[in-house]
Amino acid sequence: MTNQKPTVLFVCVHNAGRSQMAAGYLRHLARGRIDVFSAGSEPADQINAVAVAAMAEDGIDIAGVQPRILTVDAVRTADVVITMGCGDACPIFPGKRYEDWDLADPAGLPLEQVRPIRDDIKAHIETLVSEML
Repeated sequence: MTNQKPTVLFVCVHNAGRSQMAAGYLRHLARGRIDVFSAGSEPADQINAVAVAAMAEDGIDIAGVQPRILTVDAVRTADVVITMGCGDACPIFPGKRYEDWDLADPAGLPLEQVRPIRDDIKAHIETLVSEML
């Protein structure tokens, strides 16, 4: 029996909105029981300010995170890889759990349109946490 925590990697193109919101929710809801990472196939220079605002409304602070580039090692070390519109950019390794969440991209949208995306992500995360823990 191992005490190793499961690891989840969230991947989207820019790693500035959806994947960062998902990572923020999972960190919060898993309370340290799951290691959480996020990355992008073409990371943006900074996180989406509207995504930060939407998460802050729900008490989750993602303001200090930076978009990161997706690496083969990140995928290799993850137990669960969740993609969000990154197409074929994510390498596939046998034995990993892969999910593709069909979520709208919040880039360029006003806060009123990002809130439902945030809420959809939260619902996905709540299901994920109940399955993993």
